Order: sequence, then structure tokens, then C-alpha cells
Amino acid sequence: MTEDSLIEAFWQQRQNGVYFPPAYYGKLSIDQSYAIQLGLIARRCAAGEKQIGWKVGLTAPAIQQQFGFHEPVFGCVLESQPSGHVFEPNSLIAPGFENELCMRLRVDLSGTVSLEEARAAIDVVYPALEIIETRGPFTEQIALALADNAQQKTVILGEPTALPANLAGIEARVSIDGTPVATGTGDAVLGNPLNSVVWLAGKLGAYGRRLKAGEIVMTGSFTRQFPIAPGNRIETVFSGIGAVRAGMAA
Repeated sequence: MTEDSLIEAFWQQRQNGVYFPPAYYGKLSIDQSYAIQLGLIARRCAAGEKQIGWKVGLTAPAIQQQFGFHEPVFGCVLESQPSGHVFEPNSLIAPGFENELCMRLRVDLSGTVSLEEARAAIDVVYPALEIIETRGPFTEQIALALADNAQQKTVILGEPTALPANLAGIEARVSIDGTPVATGTGDAVLGNPLNSVVWLAGKLGAYGRRLKAGEIVMTGSFTRQFPIAPGNRIETVFSGIGAVRAGMAA
């Protein structure tokens, strides 16, 4: 099938609430998956949504081990919510969260860039929670998960701050309902969260895209994913950056 016909087929399935069409299990290359993802995002934006940035996923060894995949992936970000947002239980599909730093660009970036160029391109950094949905058999069908925008639903943003000097040493302390459940450090994200920006700038070039000033980049989780259940309150505190919170109504 051509890329256009694949995009059309996945778009029609999506309208019926089918995000991982069974007919395509084990059938897609990674390049086809990204082409479908970008094509579906273009249709969603044409229908009134707006892309505000990008996510880089599967960056931490804990996440890669959890899902059996050993290179980063990208997805598109179409919305954000402020820290403290509470979701209604029926508004999310098999939801979970990851603990990330989210960076806003002040200039465009594309192609091969250095770590120093990536750092100079960052305007501010946010403590963030990525809210993900598992809309199909993610671990068994990574290619379809990429076509379905890599689990992305939304991002919760705390207060922005200046980019600190030592991103690799930042510690994330994660709690659910006041109980600590995990800690992680920035070096779990490709050695340094800025490496996610470097990787993404290069990867997008292969698909005719670039990072644009004003866009945000979610750089990858410091810890493994955690599920969210009705009544949960979640919080992550990033040392030297700040805290970010969200919840789900009972």
C-alpha cells in the first residue's frame, strides 16, 4: 500500500475507535509507522487541533527494558494542561504517566546539532508529567504504537525555569497518593536530557521536519511508566527545577 492509502486506512479505523488495526499487526516498517503518525497528525490539525511540540520516548533503560525496544522514538504533542489538572475517569484510555523535563525552544533546530547547540537553543525548562494512553498492545506492536502517536495523550506542565547547568544530575522523586514510588536521575535519559533534543533534531530531518522556535520537547522519562487509577493524586519533584502534580477524580 502507498503511504497515502495507509494513512487513509488508519484514519478511518481511528474514527471508529480502533487505534491498532489488527489487519496491520506485524506488517509495518518503522518508516511506515512514522509516515502514518505524521499523516494522522496533519489530519487532526486540519480538523482544528494544533501541534505544540514533540515527545521523545523510550529513552531511559528502565523504559526500554519495560517495553523491549532499544532506541528512542518520537511522537507529536497536541495539547498541554497546567500542574494540578484533574482528569475525569472516563476521559482517558488505560492511562499512565511518565516523569519528564519539557524544554521550550527559542530558535529553530534541524539536522545534526551538538549538545552545546541544543543547550543554546533552549528557552526554558518545565517540570512535566506525560499522560499516556495504552490504546492497544503496545509492547507486542511497537510499530502500530508509533503510528498511533507513541501513547501520547497530553502533557502536564509545572512552572518554567531557566535551564540548569547539570541536567544529568537532576533527581526526580515520584509519589502516588503521597507515597514515594520511584526516583530517577537525568542521566537515565540518554545520559543527558539534552541528548533527546539532539537526537530528535537529526531524526526529524529524515522525515522532512524540523524543530521550531516556540515548540516544546518532552525529553523522556526519568523512571518507568506508572498507571493512573480513579482517585489517584500524582506528584513528581525535580531537584532544582520544581514540582508538577496531576490527578484523576474518583
